[in-house]
Amino acid sequence: MLFEPVIGLEVHAQLKTKTKIFCNCPTTFGAPPNANTCPVCTGMPGVLPVLNRQAVTFAIKSALATDCTIARESRFDRKNYFYPDLPKGYQISQYAFPIAEHGHLVVEPEGADPKRIGITRIHMEEDAGKLIHDPGRGKSMVDLNRTGVPLVEIVSEPDMRSAEEAGAYLRKLHAILKYIDICDGNMEEGSFRCDANISLRPVGQEEFGTRTELKNLNSFKHVEKAIRHEIQRQTYILEEGKKVIQETRLWDPNKNVTRSMRGKEDAHDYRYFPDPDLVPLIVDETWIDAVKKEMPELPDARKQRFIADYSLSEYDAGILTGSRQLADYYEEAAANLKDKKQAANWIMGPVLGLVKSQGLAIETIPVSATELSELLLLVEAGKLNAGTAKTVFEEMIISDKAPLAIMKEKGLEQVSDQSELDSIVMSVIEANPKEHDAYKNGKTKLFSFFMGQIMKQTKGKADPKVVTSLLKQNL
Repeated sequence: MLFEPVIGLEVHAQLKTKTKIFCNCPTTFGAPPNANTCPVCTGMPGVLPVLNRQAVTFAIKSALATDCTIARESRFDRKNYFYPDLPKGYQISQYAFPIAEHGHLVVEPEGADPKRIGITRIHMEEDAGKLIHDPGRGKSMVDLNRTGVPLVEIVSEPDMRSAEEAGAYLRKLHAILKYIDICDGNMEEGSFRCDANISLRPVGQEEFGTRTELKNLNSFKHVEKAIRHEIQRQTYILEEGKKVIQETRLWDPNKNVTRSMRGKEDAHDYRYFPDPDLVPLIVDETWIDAVKKEMPELPDARKQRFIADYSLSEYDAGILTGSRQLADYYEEAAANLKDKKQAANWIMGPVLGLVKSQGLAIETIPVSATELSELLLLVEAGKLNAGTAKTVFEEMIISDKAPLAIMKEKGLEQVSDQSELDSIVMSVIEANPKEHDAYKNGKTKLFSFFMGQIMKQTKGKADPKVVTSLLKQNL
């Protein structure tokens, strides 16, 4: 029997507010344990939560960016469970009345057609703390710095049918949240976390199978590997005539397997009820309109504009709009150029090569977009050719000098004078009679030999277009 995977993702994204969702404690990562805490977020008796308006604004942005319907009235509930990192004994979340519902993303898995993935809901909640285990001492310690940090949970519809589709959805959502600047997307620090719900059903069956929930997925690669493994594990169970158990499982990246963590609770086990300390959240049209004005151009729209306005290929435009910072860098570098494709080629080549080799972010590389533009304007004006421009670029990386100053200092200005180059071309041909005869007898690949000799004699400064024309005439 053939089985079909049914996959849904639950993404927790930490909002980039300076303070927590219900108190004034900072949200900075890396503070000493329990330094960013107060009576409110540690659940002391008698305290009252006060909702962070900026967190709500960020939640509205996430809803607009994923085409969700924003609720004009939403409510906070108490999700009751007991765990050492949850000091109140409950988590303030939204259950019955979330801030947004019924959105979607269109994803493009590699080698497959675009697919629409539904978004069931977006709700706001506070984060729990963190347990730090010390097996050597046989102790576990609790750090409550993260307690009360604002999150949005974005719950997809079970519309994905492969690990590749899930990976494409997760990458798309990650890029959007960073584009609208509400989440830093750092998976290693836990500010973008994903749980995957997976079940199998016979192909053609409408009813869903028994699902398992995968946790501990802290990278795109781990998400895809874990889903593939879980599909394979459930397939073996069903093929043997056994039943899949509803449970929560952890991904072990060292052994590349999932292992059972606990039986999966249903919603009623959490005993949700309205939080009596928080009034309903009212989001009116004025607030939504104000947030709409703050929204940047989203990745898909920017990609289409790059294709239309700059004559870029879909592939190039997709790479350049992969992050908001990279897209901004490209537009600034290309602004004054006639040939916008030249800027795209340089950014996708030497610039991203620099980013990768030195482990930098595009906004921190030593060559700014303005400086790259100055360099490419010299190429466009015929002052530098491709080879000498790379020499100048390499010098720009290690110095604060402008490209024009480097060109003059190193004597790299392109030689384009036809009469000067004509004499050099003739001297090279005369110095290599055997190769000249062989070329005339049909070995046309020797053309590159002559080009190389001329470039060597001119120290790479000859204008390749002029040299090519002269060689064709004289050979």
